[in-house]
Amino acid sequence: MLAPLRKFSQSIYAKILLGIIVIPFVFWGMGSTLTGGNKNIIVKIDNDKYSIQEFTSFVQRYVDPNQPVNQNQIENLLLNFIGDKLIEKEIEFFEIKLSDKSLSNLIKKQKEFQRNNKFSRTEYEKFLLKNGTSAVFFEKNILRQEQKNQLLSFIGSGIYTSNFLVNNSFNKINQKRSLQLINLKEAFSDKLSFSDDRIKEYFIENTNKYSENYITFNMIELTPKSLVGIEEFNNQYFKKLDEIDEMIVGGENASTIINKFNLRKPILVMMNKDGKDINFNKVENITDTILNTVFKLDEIENISLLETDNKYFIIEFVKKEIIQQKLEDKEVKKLVLSDLKKQTKRKFISEIISKINQNNFSKLDFDKFAKNQSLNIEKINLISINDNKILKNEIVEQVYSFAEKKVVLIHDTTFSENYLVYINDIRNDNIDKNSADYEKYNKLSKNKIRNELYNTYDNYIKSKYKIDINYKVLKSVQNYFN
Repeated sequence: MLAPLRKFSQSIYAKILLGIIVIPFVFWGMGSTLTGGNKNIIVKIDNDKYSIQEFTSFVQRYVDPNQPVNQNQIENLLLNFIGDKLIEKEIEFFEIKLSDKSLSNLIKKQKEFQRNNKFSRTEYEKFLLKNGTSAVFFEKNILRQEQKNQLLSFIGSGIYTSNFLVNNSFNKINQKRSLQLINLKEAFSDKLSFSDDRIKEYFIENTNKYSENYITFNMIELTPKSLVGIEEFNNQYFKKLDEIDEMIVGGENASTIINKFNLRKPILVMMNKDGKDINFNKVENITDTILNTVFKLDEIENISLLETDNKYFIIEFVKKEIIQQKLEDKEVKKLVLSDLKKQTKRKFISEIISKINQNNFSKLDFDKFAKNQSLNIEKINLISINDNKILKNEIVEQVYSFAEKKVVLIHDTTFSENYLVYINDIRNDNIDKNSADYEKYNKLSKNKIRNELYNTYDNYIKSKYKIDINYKVLKSVQNYFN
């Protein structure tokens, strides 16, 4: 319900980079584990203790209750929770305050609360009602966000950039690069043809990879027509939904509910975690909410009433099973062949990268490789880091991260595009102070310096506060949300 509220706050305060404050914890650790008499305390910052209830409330504000939360997500949320508390301490230390009048003016200026370019109390009240929150809670949230904004402005304001730094920012984006490029697609051609015996061998070696967890469950849609005999949602319909919910909480099964309310026979569904059946076809009418709910069910917690896309369903667990896929299935064989190709590509690419990293792949080796593999060397000129006429953006960005006269191997995230590149020439460029784009690159330069200041501030926070995390309590929180 508070998701629109959070989105609203983030849209107003786009400059609030909470992540900046919590980055250091990843590198310099969390401190010692709390012991004895602290079963309810998840973290201690100096002499201040923060309870498991406070952290749990923080988590619930930022996660969808219908989505599972894994261990890494809980740890990241804890980092954000700690960062939030550190910011509060710094706000208090620097005595950053906002008067009631300033807070009122800040709210009144927001477009969401205006009608005919003037603040509308009605629009403001509608917003609060829509998001199920009070004016006190909302205004407290706005106050805290503005204080954070002022803190970060205080740290990063007053930056002056020299013409040299502006030109440096401009040059990193707009320098010209001449490349010699070998597309490794042709080099793979004779390596990616596999016999049936090799495909079978790979499948046997990786049998566990080709087994799938499937869950079978009953699904009943609770429409107004099925419960109260009419098409519209009315009070009687929702009263019966509440009654069904109470029966589920009381331990009743789907069969009992079906008999009491004279519901139609449930639909029996079998699917994997991707919402596909054993023939790899997408199961129809299965939303992400249904999918996530289904895979939380088991023999003990085996039934649930859920709402998704303004529809209500009873979901009842039947069984879970691991099904071993068969190589004779065309889709499975296709998947095995794809995995085998990826493995072969990665091995081939890794061998080249290893030689490059050991400085055993010179321009002479580059030319020799092309000749021995009967590959074409293509000459390409890039006019900027944004030049994607020939190569896609992620490839070009990698090219711009390497020095001149160097052979590098570059590929996209899926290994579908792989290139051996020789950076033949780099021509630097400058921007004139009178250029219309000068201010844009001046801002880029300022942002870079500002980020460096934030990193310095991270180190300051590191030395200023002592942080202890109770890992036993953290583990219990992770188990709770899982």
